[in-house]
Amino acid sequence: MSTKIIVSYDGTANEDDAIALGRVFGNAGAEVALAYVRHSQEPDVERERLAQAEAEELLNRGAALFGETAVAKHVVTDRSTAAGLRALAEREGAGVVVFCSDSHTANGHVAVGNSAQQLIEGGPVAVAIAPVGLADSPVNVQSIVAIGDADGGARATADSLASALGAAVAPVANEEAGLLVVDSRPEAEQGRVSISASAAHLVEIATCSVLVLPRGVAVAFGQCAVVGA
Repeated sequence: MSTKIIVSYDGTANEDDAIALGRVFGNAGAEVALAYVRHSQEPDVERERLAQAEAEELLNRGAALFGETAVAKHVVTDRSTAAGLRALAEREGAGVVVFCSDSHTANGHVAVGNSAQQLIEGGPVAVAIAPVGLADSPVNVQSIVAIGDADGGARATADSLASALGAAVAPVANEEAGLLVVDSRPEAEQGRVSISASAAHLVEIATCSVLVLPRGVAVAFGQCAVVGA
């Protein structure tokens, strides 16, 4: 089965970057869905219908940007974006949730927003973050760097992605890197995300997309591209 990916999308600043990273994973054979988290239900029936319709239309616009007519779309209601996405991922069997960087981030850099941070602190799914501006030019990942130890899943994930995308796995991160795959720290609970201070620093200074894995988990990708270039 294809790895399932959920892209968090609300149509605001930098959200198109998350779509662009979702396309990368789709081109690596993942099954990608878009999700928007509403934070409350309207008490009035008509207002609730309109709010739901607006949320669905927003996801339709995101799906058009994604360029895949069959992409699944989910409107979730939860007071917490992170909690809503976590519940959706667990329900759908998704292995990765994709976010854009924080709206105040400089172009070409990565910043972990509040919702992504909540999932990085003990969440059960991998978290991917796109740098600002990723959507502004064609994305062609040529080099992937695995950061972690032999007992983590970073190297296996990087190898799988590289094989699917026709990329190479590089030994160290540099300006040529198109994606960093980061293991959780050895002391983390199995299947949960928790990264070391050094890994967090690498994420903070990254100028390419980042994929942070739960402890001991490798994400598998396939050869079949499901999204057009």
